[in-house]
Amino acid sequence: MTVRQIQVEELRRDGTGGVLLDVRGPGEYADGHLPGAVNVPLDQLDAVAARYAGQDVVTVCQSGARSLTAAQLLDAAGARVQSLAGGTEAWQRAGHPVETGR
Repeated sequence: MTVRQIQVEELRRDGTGGVLLDVRGPGEYADGHLPGAVNVPLDQLDAVAARYAGQDVVTVCQSGARSLTAAQLLDAAGARVQSLAGGTEAWQRAGHPVETGR
């Protein structure tokens, strides 16, 4: 299946309907992440992907590349998943806030 990419304004308007998963490393996440995002680094996602089976998930990273990889992995595990196009960079360019810290 092809993973759908969700646009910033669509996410802002409609929300995730489930889990917002930031797949960047802990340092990147702490420097600034979308409000409500849960951090599961991409290199650790394979070990926990099955827990998201049947759930609505939106993946996010810095620019959209890692989140697309993560979305494909989660899709294969049975999640209903979308990837945020442009990632955190696009979110901030659109003027939306980020949270800092862990």
